[in-house]
Amino acid sequence: MDRLDQYRVFVRVAEMGSFIKAAHALDLPRTTVSAAIQQREQGIGVRLLHRTTRQVQLTADGMLLLDRVRPLLGEADDIDQMFRASQRAVSGRLHVDMPSRIARRLVAPALRNLFRRYPRLQLVMGSTDRAIDLVREGVDCAIRVGTLQDSSLVAHRLGMLTLVNCASPEYLHEYGMPAHPGDLSQGHWAVGYAAPTTGRELPWEYMSLGTLQYASIPSRVVVNNAESYIACCAAGIGLIQIPRFDVQHLLDRGRLVEVMPEFRPPPMPISLIYPHRGHRSRRVGAFIEWFEELIHPHLEA
Repeated sequence: MDRLDQYRVFVRVAEMGSFIKAAHALDLPRTTVSAAIQQREQGIGVRLLHRTTRQVQLTADGMLLLDRVRPLLGEADDIDQMFRASQRAVSGRLHVDMPSRIARRLVAPALRNLFRRYPRLQLVMGSTDRAIDLVREGVDCAIRVGTLQDSSLVAHRLGMLTLVNCASPEYLHEYGMPAHPGDLSQGHWAVGYAAPTTGRELPWEYMSLGTLQYASIPSRVVVNNAESYIACCAAGIGLIQIPRFDVQHLLDRGRLVEVMPEFRPPPMPISLIYPHRGHRSRRVGAFIEWFEELIHPHLEA
């Protein structure tokens, strides 16, 4: 392993705080990762990492080296790629995390198109409805729906997703069609949704005369993922508020019905986020360009 690759190993171990996680992310044996760090420490004559049985931490010298080596590795990657054809330059493994419904409804059905465009790309696709630490989990970029928390990550806003109020025909037959949010407190039920970050049940929201309003509606079941949320609604348990693309196929088939279209919740932003490492990799840039095309028909004009 040459010095440049040793530095790449060092950066990944430093970011993930673990030899084992870094080895998995780099698809290398743990012994190779450990040996690369030892060789680099011997080569420059300083200790870069504090190793314990539970965690790995940077030394003061390691912090200085990490800040210097990140942009250099970005430059080296650009030099390696600059004379190659653009499609062939996009190669290797890309770790992307995304909400489960986006993975299932949008990304998975379109992957053949992605691989036709970039045949040397390998996608590692995580599907979660919770916030994760991109750096420590070795994720190159993530798709996120909703308002982003302040962080050191780079955010690429894609647009706004339309949200709709939905119920099943069976629910409406039993409880009636609400015409106004004020009707919701009169014998109606919602399927509760617990925010992945806080565990708290999210309120029922709607827009009226350009102003965000809240309605009081009880719930008999509270879920914490989109699959269960939609399934409970389709089973007639209660009303839900959901991005339209998530349930368009159910609306088209009549398994769900949009209710109170004049009182939809405010649209939600959708973004791609990735760690700030000085230079965005070609793989991340290619995925962003491809996903922008994929999500565009589902965004508000």
